[in-house]
Amino acid sequence: MAKFDSKSFNPQAFGAYVNRIPNVKKNELAKSGAVGSNEYAKAALSSQTGSLYARIPYFGRIDGSTSQNNDGVSDITATNTTTYEQGFVTASRMDSWTERSFSKNITAGVDFMDNVAQQIGDYKQEVKQNMLLAILEGVFAMNTKGNTAAAKAAKEFVEKHTYDISENADDNKVGADTLNKAIQNACGDNKSAFSLVIMHSEIATNLENLRLMKYLTYTDKDGITRDLAIGSWNGRTVLIDDSMPVEETAGGEGKAAQTKYTTYVLGKGAVVLDDIGDSVPYEMSRDPKTNGGQDTLYVRDRYICGVDGISFEKPASLTASASNADLKNGENWNIINDGNNAISHKSIAIARIISLG
Repeated sequence: MAKFDSKSFNPQAFGAYVNRIPNVKKNELAKSGAVGSNEYAKAALSSQTGSLYARIPYFGRIDGSTSQNNDGVSDITATNTTTYEQGFVTASRMDSWTERSFSKNITAGVDFMDNVAQQIGDYKQEVKQNMLLAILEGVFAMNTKGNTAAAKAAKEFVEKHTYDISENADDNKVGADTLNKAIQNACGDNKSAFSLVIMHSEIATNLENLRLMKYLTYTDKDGITRDLAIGSWNGRTVLIDDSMPVEETAGGEGKAAQTKYTTYVLGKGAVVLDDIGDSVPYEMSRDPKTNGGQDTLYVRDRYICGVDGISFEKPASLTASASNADLKNGENWNIINDGNNAISHKSIAIARIISLG
């Protein structure tokens, strides 16, 4: 059996242990339902035979606008729904660490498995967070130029789902009505679909000062209760993360330099970021020569990436795995359409707020 820090290593047991380690941020993301999965895409891409991309049927909806008056003499005119296609792509990630990366943290009385698993769990969450931000950057960078159905739909989405108050003379910072206006502007009467807000700590601080933020608490296995960097704003779960987009403007022509913050608001199942696993997710290697002998832990992950209502259009250059640069590229994303008509932007529960704090 492989050794790590001179301890026995079972990759299956280690993987199960990592998954059991409590990760508060991951758990809250899961509870919010904003980051989810697509069962059709999962069935198509979960094999370990090199599956990279899949197009899944996206079924159109019927609506009341086709209802006809029954006057007793008129025939019923039948209508039908449109079936679209939605693209999903897989993204594989890998990393490794030598014994020294962890052994310096291992002291007498500290459980080896728990120590390493804690770090791997946090690492995985950071990887997923970076992928999530890349996807969101990509969908707001979609091509909005031209007269195609896709371009027109993208333009409407970007305009309606971006609530930019950074240029306002007075109310350029988040306030009591900011979130409600942003989600109504994006999805109208479907605004109840939003469940999660991810913001920079600067935004959270402003909300705290206005007493608009409530913080959640967490009780650990020892019965100790502590505050979390997770709050609630207008009934939506809030995650605070300083990796949210920040733009520094230079100013000029009578304008002072400014710092613009982007806050993302997501609905249930808005982003698909599903961990479907690698064929060999954890592996140990012993090098008896280097540095007098060292052990290396290898980690591999595989994710399905997609957005509800938006299709990933795979470029010919993408042949193995979608990088974060691929996910950020707006040319790779399209509002779902059939070439003539696109789905309603109101069905896409993703919005962003741009403010000065």
